[in-house]
Amino acid sequence: MNPRPAWISMVLLGVLSAALPAYAAGRPGKIAGTVRDSAGVPQMGAAIEVHSAGLTAALLTFTDAHGRYSVKELPVGRYQVKVSQTSFLPTLRENVSLRPGAEVIVNLTLNTLFEALQVLPMRGRTADDQDDWKWTLRSMASRPILRVLDDGPVVVVSSNSPEGDRHALKARVEFLAGSTSEAFGSGPTGATSFRLERSLFSSGTLSFGGHVGSGFDEPAVLRAAYSHQFSSGERPEVAITVRRFATQGIDNNRAPLQALAVTFTNQTRLADFAELQYGSEYQSIQFLGRAAALRPFGTLDLHLSPNTVVEYRYSTLTPNLRPEKGFDSAPADLSESGPRVSLIARAPYLESPHHQEVSISRRVGKSNFQLAGFADRLSHAALLGLGDNPADDASGAVLADPFSQNFTYNGGNFTAHGVRAVAQHKFAPALTGTLDVAYGDALTLRSPSLFVLGSTPPELAFSAARQASVAAKLSGHIPVSKTSWIASYKWHSGGHSLTPVDAYNVSAGEADPFFNLFIRQPLPSGSFLPGQMEALVDIRNLLAQGYIPVIGRDGHTLYLVQSARSIRGGVAFNF
Repeated sequence: MNPRPAWISMVLLGVLSAALPAYAAGRPGKIAGTVRDSAGVPQMGAAIEVHSAGLTAALLTFTDAHGRYSVKELPVGRYQVKVSQTSFLPTLRENVSLRPGAEVIVNLTLNTLFEALQVLPMRGRTADDQDDWKWTLRSMASRPILRVLDDGPVVVVSSNSPEGDRHALKARVEFLAGSTSEAFGSGPTGATSFRLERSLFSSGTLSFGGHVGSGFDEPAVLRAAYSHQFSSGERPEVAITVRRFATQGIDNNRAPLQALAVTFTNQTRLADFAELQYGSEYQSIQFLGRAAALRPFGTLDLHLSPNTVVEYRYSTLTPNLRPEKGFDSAPADLSESGPRVSLIARAPYLESPHHQEVSISRRVGKSNFQLAGFADRLSHAALLGLGDNPADDASGAVLADPFSQNFTYNGGNFTAHGVRAVAQHKFAPALTGTLDVAYGDALTLRSPSLFVLGSTPPELAFSAARQASVAAKLSGHIPVSKTSWIASYKWHSGGHSLTPVDAYNVSAGEADPFFNLFIRQPLPSGSFLPGQMEALVDIRNLLAQGYIPVIGRDGHTLYLVQSARSIRGGVAFNF
């Protein structure tokens, strides 16, 4: 065997590793953006000062007739951007990180002294802000990697902080009601969700939120979190989430299931072209015994150019993609809140996923493309089921919800691997389309007619099968009525699949199974309310597809499903 090819490859790899950072470090960058007042009106003639430790003097420029500014030929580093205008208080944006060759968008808002003293109401987002189109490879913090704006510049680094007053108190309250017996945990009495957020010490953010039902025994979720932005670019966050669910899993026992999750996340920059996000979550439940697990996760992004990103992602958590809609539409239930729990012989088990993925994403004009390969390993899969009296089972294998006719069932263990291709295009300022094609393994039921719930062992009842899925999604907004909407349909090639193909997809092509529709409509609130009011409609699996009939131990017909049909709606107030 001739070792020369391997030796030559090692030398070339070392040369490229040393040359690429040196080449990238020499390319200047650009900071640009728009200056508006609190009403969203562009400000002409505002003075823009760009400061940096690497500059001998501040760079000065002025906004044009459309409130836009641009500072070019900037070396790599950290900058402060200050805007001043007659009749307004100065506004300062700190810790603006500029990579080699990158174009960073920094939009600034000017406030009067009277507006700065007000805490409520919070300024709403302008139509131009809503037109920003994000191509998102969502990691655990759901941060954008590439963002496309109407005028074409690319933002490679974006802050998690809002564009307006960072010290303002933000509040949101939602009153939601769901269809009965169709969505796990959504009863006719409805529920209330709330979230409060406040900036502390100019670089910290404290948030508190939750979801509570209207009845004494109904589910409840409370979450408190604190994050801090350091000048180095690191942003650690710690969060504590407490959940309480009434159950009816064994012999009509309604002992509550109590869950605790402590989550730590952080993001840091390893180099000018490399970013790392990492963290872990400790999960613990108390129900018919105790179960606990530590769930690490991490994401490494390599920015090969302003338009190309290579990413490696590892996760042991089920991703939460509901914030894409702008609010957490899920009820406080066991099917959509972690940790996912199921039973085997009256003992609780936590669903344990292990997901690895390598992807490359490329922006071309107003289109974005992604190719990815993934490998999954899932232990104690918590499957969703529907039917009458599912808790009437002596095997201790059914964890039922007393507020609906739904339950979770242990689907055992399986492994999956496959590939994904995503294409996204902005057809118009108010219309974006996404196509997601995946091929890989999904958990399927071997023989539905021979399966008896609670009697057939998981290793004999379920198996992994190669399948394909195609998801098409359209999203946009109507400028006249300010209506935001998302419509999607996800098709699966297998008729007996219980889990989606590529179940841990967090790209822009991710979609719930089958037909779904989401609508947000601002409502006139009048002068007597300090905030903004919205009507919300969230419809999932409207056509009730993917229902697989099985037989319960008492002879009744039950169903195992990927996604239950549900219709949820309500009113939300933003302060």
